Amino acid sequence: MPADRDPFGKIFELTTLQQKVDQWQREGLKVVFTNGVFDLLHPGHMIYLQEAAELGDRLVVGLNSDASVKRLGKGSNRPINSEQDRAIVMSALRMVDALCIFDQDTPLKLIQTLLPDVLVKGGDYRIEDIVGAKEVMESGGNVKSLQFVEGYSTTSIEQKIKSTS
Repeated sequence: MPADRDPFGKIFELTTLQQKVDQWQREGLKVVFTNGVFDLLHPGHMIYLQEAAELGDRLVVGLNSDASVKRLGKGSNRPINSEQDRAIVMSALRMVDALCIFDQDTPLKLIQTLLPDVLVKGGDYRIEDIVGAKEVMESGGNVKSLQFVEGYSTTSIEQKIKSTS
């Protein structure tokens, strides 16, 4: 991504991000990883990301590419915002230290490459169902499923917008 499309200096290609994560871990910092679409940010996202960040010293986010969002079956109009726009908005958040856009159906390659100290997903995931949990635990890391924040979803926001227009 061109520098002018990364105004906060937090969006990285995987190889560069791997070097950054390795450096942080050598410095004794605990790296937390989570992933998602993060299309229309809402209070549920903010609470989740803050709780994830509090589990360590650095929060890394894997952001689904536009193509991977389409394959997830979130709806024909999703993502609403492009991957570049979503990445800029996410990187503006103070609790996010770095992010990487991934094009695969799951973040497994990212997780296997980065091997974070803590892998986090929302409470709608059981630990044994979290992609990359096995790899993180085998490398000595922890996996957490944070409590789901009820009442917020991008799909419900999208439906509300459609019903009022």
